[in-house]
Amino acid sequence: MRTRPTRLRILLGAAAALPLGVVAPAWALPDPPPAPAVVGPATLCAPAGVLQGPGGQRASVSLCLGSGTPMMAVSAPATCRRAGSPARSACLTSGTWTARRDGVAVASGTLPGSREYPGPGTYDIEAEVRVRSDPAGVDLSGTVRATLTLSAPKAAPTHRVEVDRGTLRRGTATTLTYRVHRDSERGDGSARFELIGEEASGVELTTDDARCVNPLVGRHPSTARNLYALDCALTDLQPGRPATVVVRVALRDTCSTVVSKLGYWMPQGQALYTGGMLAGPTAECV
Repeated sequence: MRTRPTRLRILLGAAAALPLGVVAPAWALPDPPPAPAVVGPATLCAPAGVLQGPGGQRASVSLCLGSGTPMMAVSAPATCRRAGSPARSACLTSGTWTARRDGVAVASGTLPGSREYPGPGTYDIEAEVRVRSDPAGVDLSGTVRATLTLSAPKAAPTHRVEVDRGTLRRGTATTLTYRVHRDSERGDGSARFELIGEEASGVELTTDDARCVNPLVGRHPSTARNLYALDCALTDLQPGRPATVVVRVALRDTCSTVVSKLGYWMPQGQALYTGGMLAGPTAECV
Protein backbone atom coordinates (compact mmCIF):
# COMPACT_ATOMS: atom_id res chain seq x y z
CA MET A 1 0.00 0.00 0.00
CA ARG A 2 1.45 3.38 -0.99
CA THR A 3 2.05 5.93 1.68
CA ARG A 4 0.93 9.54 1.44
CA PRO A 5 4.46 10.91 0.82
CA THR A 6 4.83 8.56 -2.17
CA ARG A 7 1.58 9.89 -3.71
CA LEU A 8 2.83 13.42 -3.27
CA ARG A 9 6.09 12.62 -5.07
CA ILE A 10 4.16 11.16 -7.99
CA LEU A 11 2.02 14.30 -8.35
CA LEU A 12 5.07 16.56 -8.27
CA GLY A 13 6.73 14.48 -10.93
CA ALA A 14 3.72 14.73 -13.21
CA ALA A 15 3.67 18.49 -12.88
CA ALA A 16 7.36 18.67 -13.78
CA ALA A 17 6.69 16.71 -16.93
CA LEU A 18 4.31 19.34 -18.35
CA PRO A 19 5.73 21.28 -21.31
CA LEU A 20 7.10 24.70 -20.41
CA GLY A 21 5.05 26.45 -23.08
CA VAL A 22 1.72 25.80 -21.30
CA VAL A 23 2.08 28.83 -18.97
CA ALA A 24 4.10 31.74 -20.33
CA PRO A 25 5.91 34.02 -17.89
CA ALA A 26 4.41 37.45 -17.37
CA TRP A 27 7.29 39.20 -19.12
CA ALA A 28 6.60 37.21 -22.30
CA LEU A 29 2.96 38.31 -22.67
CA PRO A 30 2.32 40.85 -25.45
CA ASP A 31 1.50 44.42 -24.41
CA PRO A 32 -2.23 45.23 -24.51
CA PRO A 33 -3.24 47.50 -27.39
CA PRO A 34 -3.34 51.19 -26.51
CA ALA A 35 -6.72 52.64 -25.59
CA PRO A 36 -8.33 54.50 -28.49
CA ALA A 37 -8.22 58.28 -28.34
CA VAL A 38 -11.41 59.83 -27.04
CA VAL A 39 -12.85 62.01 -29.80
CA GLY A 40 -16.52 62.09 -28.81
CA PRO A 41 -18.11 64.20 -26.07
CA ALA A 42 -16.07 63.73 -22.90
CA THR A 43 -14.81 65.53 -19.80
CA LEU A 44 -11.10 65.62 -19.01
CA CYS A 45 -9.82 66.56 -15.53
CA ALA A 46 -6.38 67.11 -14.02
CA PRO A 47 -5.07 68.13 -10.56
CA ALA A 48 -4.59 71.88 -10.57
CA GLY A 49 -3.33 72.80 -7.11
CA VAL A 50 -3.75 72.61 -3.34
CA LEU A 51 -4.95 75.58 -1.30
CA GLN A 52 -4.07 75.69 2.42
CA GLY A 53 -5.16 77.90 5.28
CA PRO A 54 -3.37 78.92 8.48
CA GLY A 55 -5.71 76.81 10.60
CA GLY A 56 -4.99 73.55 8.78
CA GLN A 57 -7.76 73.91 6.19
CA ARG A 58 -6.94 72.26 2.89
CA ALA A 59 -8.60 72.09 -0.53
CA SER A 60 -7.37 69.96 -3.45
CA VAL A 61 -8.63 71.51 -6.67
CA SER A 62 -8.89 70.00 -10.16
CA LEU A 63 -9.72 71.70 -13.43
CA CYS A 64 -12.00 69.99 -15.94
CA LEU A 65 -12.76 70.65 -19.60
CA GLY A 66 -15.73 69.16 -21.40
CA SER A 67 -15.50 68.99 -25.18
CA GLY A 68 -16.97 67.31 -28.22
CA THR A 69 -19.95 69.66 -28.48
CA PRO A 70 -20.18 73.22 -29.83
CA MET A 71 -19.33 74.43 -26.30
CA MET A 72 -16.36 73.87 -23.98
CA ALA A 73 -17.48 73.52 -20.36
CA VAL A 74 -15.05 74.43 -17.57
CA SER A 75 -15.41 73.44 -13.91
CA ALA A 76 -13.19 73.21 -10.83
CA PRO A 77 -14.22 70.31 -8.55
CA ALA A 78 -12.44 70.17 -5.19
CA THR A 79 -12.19 68.11 -2.02
CA CYS A 80 -11.94 69.86 1.35
CA ARG A 81 -10.51 68.91 4.73
CA ARG A 82 -11.06 70.81 7.93
CA ALA A 83 -8.48 71.08 10.68
CA GLY A 84 -8.60 68.11 13.05
CA SER A 85 -10.97 66.09 10.85
CA PRO A 86 -9.77 63.26 8.59
CA ALA A 87 -13.09 63.24 6.69
CA ARG A 88 -13.48 65.01 3.39
CA SER A 89 -16.21 67.62 3.07
CA ALA A 90 -18.29 68.60 0.08
CA CYS A 91 -16.93 71.72 -1.63
CA LEU A 92 -18.43 74.74 -3.34
CA THR A 93 -16.11 76.28 -5.95
CA SER A 94 -16.51 79.60 -7.76
CA GLY A 95 -14.28 82.07 -9.55
CA THR A 96 -12.98 82.86 -13.02
CA TRP A 97 -10.88 81.02 -15.61
CA THR A 98 -8.78 81.68 -18.70
CA ALA A 99 -7.79 79.12 -21.35
CA ARG A 100 -4.64 79.67 -23.43
CA ARG A 101 -3.46 77.73 -26.46
CA ASP A 102 0.08 78.33 -27.73
CA GLY A 103 0.29 81.22 -25.27
CA VAL A 104 -2.75 83.02 -26.69
CA ALA A 105 -5.94 83.44 -24.63
CA VAL A 106 -8.77 81.75 -26.57
CA ALA A 107 -11.57 81.70 -23.98
CA SER A 108 -12.43 82.92 -20.48
CA GLY A 109 -15.39 83.06 -18.14
CA THR A 110 -16.78 82.28 -14.72
CA LEU A 111 -16.75 78.98 -12.83
CA PRO A 112 -18.55 76.86 -13.69
CA GLY A 113 -19.18 78.06 -17.21
CA SER A 114 -18.78 77.40 -20.89
CA ARG A 115 -17.64 79.09 -24.07
CA GLU A 116 -17.55 78.13 -27.72
CA TYR A 117 -15.18 75.17 -28.17
CA PRO A 118 -12.00 76.43 -29.92
CA GLY A 119 -11.10 72.96 -31.25
CA PRO A 120 -8.54 70.25 -30.43
CA GLY A 121 -5.23 71.18 -28.88
CA THR A 122 -3.33 71.59 -25.62
CA TYR A 123 -4.79 74.19 -23.27
CA ASP A 124 -3.15 75.89 -20.30
CA ILE A 125 -5.99 76.65 -17.89
CA GLU A 126 -5.56 79.20 -15.10
CA ALA A 127 -8.31 79.85 -12.58
CA GLU A 128 -8.82 82.20 -9.66
CA VAL A 129 -10.95 80.10 -7.32
CA ARG A 130 -12.71 80.34 -4.00
CA VAL A 131 -13.38 77.04 -2.26
CA ARG A 132 -15.83 76.70 0.63
CA SER A 133 -16.79 73.53 2.45
CA ASP A 134 -20.28 72.33 3.26
CA PRO A 135 -20.66 72.21 6.26
CA ALA A 136 -18.61 75.34 6.87
CA GLY A 137 -15.03 75.23 8.07
CA VAL A 138 -13.00 75.72 4.91
CA ASP A 139 -12.93 79.02 3.01
CA LEU A 140 -9.85 79.39 0.81
CA SER A 141 -8.93 81.42 -2.28
CA GLY A 142 -6.04 81.20 -4.70
CA THR A 143 -4.76 80.52 -8.20
CA VAL A 144 -4.67 77.03 -9.69
CA ARG A 145 -3.36 75.80 -13.05
CA ALA A 146 -3.55 72.72 -15.23
CA THR A 147 -2.62 71.68 -18.76
CA LEU A 148 -5.17 69.59 -20.64
CA THR A 149 -5.12 68.18 -24.18
CA LEU A 150 -8.42 67.78 -26.03
CA SER A 151 -8.73 65.65 -29.16
CA ALA A 152 -12.40 66.08 -30.07
CA PRO A 153 -12.79 67.82 -33.45
CA LYS A 154 -14.55 71.16 -33.58
CA ALA A 155 -18.13 70.76 -34.73
CA ALA A 156 -18.80 72.08 -38.20
CA PRO A 157 -20.84 75.31 -38.07
CA THR A 158 -24.50 74.87 -38.96
CA HIS A 159 -25.58 78.55 -39.04
CA ARG A 160 -23.94 81.95 -39.55
CA VAL A 161 -24.98 85.59 -39.44
CA GLU A 162 -23.56 88.40 -41.61
CA VAL A 163 -24.16 92.17 -41.54
CA ASP A 164 -23.38 94.74 -44.21
CA ARG A 165 -21.66 97.18 -41.84
CA GLY A 166 -20.25 97.07 -38.34
CA THR A 167 -20.18 100.69 -37.12
CA LEU A 168 -22.72 103.10 -35.67
CA ARG A 169 -22.47 106.80 -34.81
CA ARG A 170 -24.09 108.62 -31.92
CA GLY A 171 -26.89 111.02 -32.81
CA THR A 172 -27.61 109.26 -36.11
CA ALA A 173 -29.86 106.57 -37.53
CA THR A 174 -28.20 103.68 -39.38
CA THR A 175 -29.74 100.93 -41.48
CA LEU A 176 -28.20 97.48 -40.98
CA THR A 177 -28.91 94.55 -43.28
CA TYR A 178 -28.44 91.13 -41.68
CA ARG A 179 -28.30 87.84 -43.58
CA VAL A 180 -28.95 84.66 -41.60
CA HIS A 181 -27.64 81.45 -43.20
CA ARG A 182 -28.34 77.80 -42.44
CA ASP A 183 -25.54 75.70 -43.95
CA SER A 184 -26.42 72.26 -42.54
CA GLU A 185 -28.89 69.71 -43.86
CA ARG A 186 -29.58 68.69 -40.25
CA GLY A 187 -32.34 70.31 -38.24
CA ASP A 188 -35.03 72.50 -39.74
CA GLY A 189 -35.69 76.03 -40.96
CA SER A 190 -36.72 77.51 -37.60
CA ALA A 191 -34.52 80.04 -35.82
CA ARG A 192 -34.87 82.96 -33.41
CA PHE A 193 -32.81 86.00 -34.41
CA GLU A 194 -32.33 88.65 -31.74
CA LEU A 195 -30.74 92.09 -31.59
CA ILE A 196 -30.15 94.04 -28.41
CA GLY A 197 -28.59 97.40 -27.59
CA GLU A 198 -27.64 98.96 -24.25
CA GLU A 199 -30.77 99.70 -22.24
CA ALA A 200 -29.68 102.97 -20.63
CA SER A 201 -28.43 104.51 -23.88
CA GLY A 202 -31.86 105.25 -25.36
CA VAL A 203 -31.08 103.31 -28.57
CA GLU A 204 -34.13 102.32 -30.63
CA LEU A 205 -34.27 99.28 -32.94
CA THR A 206 -37.11 99.25 -35.49
CA THR A 207 -38.00 97.33 -38.65
CA ASP A 208 -40.82 96.89 -41.16
CA ASP A 209 -40.23 93.12 -41.18
CA ALA A 210 -43.41 91.38 -40.00
CA ARG A 211 -41.34 88.53 -38.51
CA CYS A 212 -39.83 90.88 -35.93
CA VAL A 213 -41.22 92.59 -32.83
CA ASN A 214 -39.89 94.66 -29.95
CA PRO A 215 -40.33 92.51 -26.82
CA LEU A 216 -43.42 93.18 -24.71
CA VAL A 217 -42.68 94.04 -21.06
CA GLY A 218 -44.73 94.72 -17.96
CA ARG A 219 -47.74 93.05 -16.43
CA HIS A 220 -50.97 92.69 -18.41
CA PRO A 221 -52.63 94.87 -19.68
CA SER A 222 -49.37 96.79 -20.26
CA THR A 223 -48.51 97.38 -23.94
CA ALA A 224 -45.01 98.77 -23.25
CA ARG A 225 -42.19 97.34 -25.32
CA ASN A 226 -38.41 97.39 -25.10
CA LEU A 227 -37.29 99.51 -28.03
CA TYR A 228 -33.63 98.64 -27.43
CA ALA A 229 -34.29 95.00 -28.39
CA LEU A 230 -35.72 93.23 -31.43
CA ASP A 231 -36.88 89.61 -31.68
CA CYS A 232 -37.36 87.92 -35.09
CA ALA A 233 -38.97 84.50 -35.64
CA LEU A 234 -37.51 82.93 -38.79
CA THR A 235 -39.19 79.78 -40.12
CA ASP A 236 -37.93 79.31 -43.68
CA LEU A 237 -34.15 78.99 -43.39
CA GLN A 238 -32.75 76.50 -45.90
CA PRO A 239 -29.25 75.76 -47.16
CA GLY A 240 -28.85 78.07 -50.13
CA ARG A 241 -31.76 80.26 -49.01
CA PRO A 242 -30.68 82.74 -46.31
CA ALA A 243 -33.08 85.11 -44.56
CA THR A 244 -32.58 88.88 -44.83
CA VAL A 245 -33.57 91.22 -41.97
CA VAL A 246 -33.27 95.00 -42.38
CA VAL A 247 -33.08 96.98 -39.11
CA ARG A 248 -32.95 100.72 -38.37
CA VAL A 249 -30.75 101.65 -35.40
CA ALA A 250 -31.35 105.15 -33.97
CA LEU A 251 -28.75 106.38 -31.48
CA ARG A 252 -29.04 109.38 -29.21
CA ASP A 253 -26.09 111.29 -27.73
CA THR A 254 -25.05 108.20 -25.78
CA CYS A 255 -23.22 105.45 -27.66
CA SER A 256 -24.47 101.88 -27.71
CA THR A 257 -23.22 98.70 -29.30
CA VAL A 258 -25.80 96.37 -30.85
CA VAL A 259 -25.16 92.65 -30.48
CA SER A 260 -26.90 89.87 -32.40
CA LYS A 261 -27.73 86.29 -31.41
CA LEU A 262 -29.26 83.32 -33.19
CA GLY A 263 -30.99 80.38 -31.52
CA TYR A 264 -31.84 77.35 -33.64
CA TRP A 265 -33.28 73.83 -33.47
CA MET A 266 -31.45 70.65 -34.31
CA PRO A 267 -32.56 66.97 -34.44
CA GLN A 268 -34.05 65.31 -31.33
CA GLY A 269 -36.26 68.33 -30.82
CA GLN A 270 -38.24 66.65 -28.03
CA ALA A 271 -35.13 66.55 -25.84
CA LEU A 272 -34.94 69.35 -23.30
CA TYR A 273 -31.48 70.55 -24.34
CA THR A 274 -31.19 70.59 -28.11
CA GLY A 275 -30.26 73.05 -30.78
CA GLY A 276 -27.74 75.79 -30.15
CA MET A 277 -27.02 79.48 -29.71
CA LEU A 278 -24.76 81.41 -32.04
CA ALA A 279 -23.18 84.80 -31.41
CA GLY A 280 -23.67 87.01 -34.46
CA PRO A 281 -21.74 90.15 -35.41
CA THR A 282 -21.62 93.19 -33.13
CA ALA A 283 -22.18 96.73 -34.45
CA GLU A 284 -19.83 99.07 -32.57
CA CYS A 285 -20.49 102.73 -31.83
CA VAL A 286 -17.60 104.99 -32.89
